[in-house]
Amino acid sequence: MSSAVVPTIDISAWTDGDGAERAAIASQVDHAGRTIGFMQIVGHGIDGTTIGDLTTAIDWFFRLPPDLKSATIAPRPTINRGYTPPRAERLSYSLGVASPEDLFEAFNVGASRSDFPREVAERLDAEVYAENIWPDPAGDPGAAAFVSQVGAWFAAAGGLARRMTEILAVALGLDPDHFEAFTDHSIDVLRMNHYEVPSDFEPADEQMGMGAHTDYGIVTVLWADPVPGLEVLRADGSWLPVVPDPDALLINFGDLLARWSNDRWLSSMHRVVPPRSAAGDLIRRRSAAFFHDGNADALITTLEPCRGPDGSGNYDDVTVGAHLAQKLGGSRGGELNAHASREAARIAGERSTGEPA
Repeated sequence: MSSAVVPTIDISAWTDGDGAERAAIASQVDHAGRTIGFMQIVGHGIDGTTIGDLTTAIDWFFRLPPDLKSATIAPRPTINRGYTPPRAERLSYSLGVASPEDLFEAFNVGASRSDFPREVAERLDAEVYAENIWPDPAGDPGAAAFVSQVGAWFAAAGGLARRMTEILAVALGLDPDHFEAFTDHSIDVLRMNHYEVPSDFEPADEQMGMGAHTDYGIVTVLWADPVPGLEVLRADGSWLPVVPDPDALLINFGDLLARWSNDRWLSSMHRVVPPRSAAGDLIRRRSAAFFHDGNADALITTLEPCRGPDGSGNYDDVTVGAHLAQKLGGSRGGELNAHASREAARIAGERSTGEPA
């Protein structure tokens, strides 16, 4: 069994600490990225009220009647906004790996064209940077509070994601603002997830709360209930259960960071098994993942400090928009992604160990 664990890193000194403190934080983040691609962050500066309001918003939306939730379903899978009903996605398809339907339901909001100055917005794809699909206040008076609470979390998580990219740049020996040119109109998406099935429901063989996948972008900021379910794939093919510590937020690295770093940093493979209590009963679980994915037109090419001795890299160049379209075409569109062979090989290795998939 691998000894890899999800470390806890205090980043409180990043903002006003000295050079030695900042270097120590960058070193810890670098080590976590090299070994597992996941970490718990404390000292993140997001207050308890904002976190509490997020959980209130999640509870409000997922307790709405089915018809009000369904009214926010996007008109096409390519519009990554609004409500996703249970069993509507297969996250493993983003890797090109077939699986049963995932059990989670979700609600997505993201950075829209109208959020940017006009001269920027005019060149942004209206579907990639789609307007959000909010619940109708006429259906429930709580809708206005929901929009405000979700917006506050979106801003707070986005600020933390950008602080993490500064840390990552320093860890690579680059200027702290190196990634800003790739993220000044980033495709940022917040996905609020809800796992709850009837107590007498029994998942099918290999059916997940959320199937094994890597995140598609740069970094993910994740809040989650302190209950079982989340598991991270270790290098030896075993799955490490992860339950967040109090006051900690989870950070994991995505595909684009693996491409930039030439696999110096892992795009963490993870899944959510159907959440169960210690007695084995299926239980409710909530989470909120903020995906900081980069500009749609940014070209991701291996960074010079990460290239091999001959100047080579493990990946072909790709734009952020093209990469995300391939991934979402799998998870949301139901088409097995043929462009994720490196990630799919990791799942094949896991299955060869005999560990349950």
